[in-house]
Amino acid sequence: MVSYAAEHHVRAPMLRADWLTQTFVNWPCRTESVQALLPEGLVVDEYDGCAWVCLTPFVMTGVRPPGVPPTLPGLPTVAETNLRTYVRHGDGQDGLWFLSLEVSCPLMLGARVIGAPYHPGTLRVLADGDTVAYTGSRWTGRASYRLDVHVGKPIEPTERDVWLTSRWRAYTHSMGVLWATPVEHEPWPLAAAAVETLEETLTAAVGLPGPLGEPVVHFSQGVRDVRLGVSRPLSRPGRS
Repeated sequence: MVSYAAEHHVRAPMLRADWLTQTFVNWPCRTESVQALLPEGLVVDEYDGCAWVCLTPFVMTGVRPPGVPPTLPGLPTVAETNLRTYVRHGDGQDGLWFLSLEVSCPLMLGARVIGAPYHPGTLRVLADGDTVAYTGSRWTGRASYRLDVHVGKPIEPTERDVWLTSRWRAYTHSMGVLWATPVEHEPWPLAAAAVETLEETLTAAVGLPGPLGEPVVHFSQGVRDVRLGVSRPLSRPGRS
């Protein structure tokens, strides 16, 4: 099962930040459609017999390298929106595969070296009472989104809630190699949420057909002191 708490301690993070004002919009999708988008070595992780794809916009604050205090003036605040799915490696470990990454700060494009599919764009996050509005559009191409959600009361997470929100490593693919990046943070504090408006072309841009059902939506005020570890190359299944 997916762990609600971090599976490891990232002792030497390459990047630290706070992830705030985060919404998770998860759709059930056909497993074969998602599997076709994955590299060799990764398989779709299913729940209730299908794959799930998640649109998750949020804000990163206090983005800093190791050794820089979070109180240093001028640390960047970055809006980001991920389109992701849930996978397992040949060694059995679960994690995230990013179908696309929208970001407001071009400096994040450096992660393309390990295959992170970042796209620079204009992104905005606006909170007004119980409503949070997210918008974004790429600087190149036509991919864009608009998401308005109504935030409800805090919830005690069920097994499915944890499965749809908690992962402790991300996989990327570059130069014929799979890479794994560990992450550590406190468990997500979750609240109920409902979509008021959703218009997006991100799923079509990566070649996904329509979902199998209505989305499952969660909101989180966020987590502090997120620690991203050093990415490491993985052996192919069956090789030492």
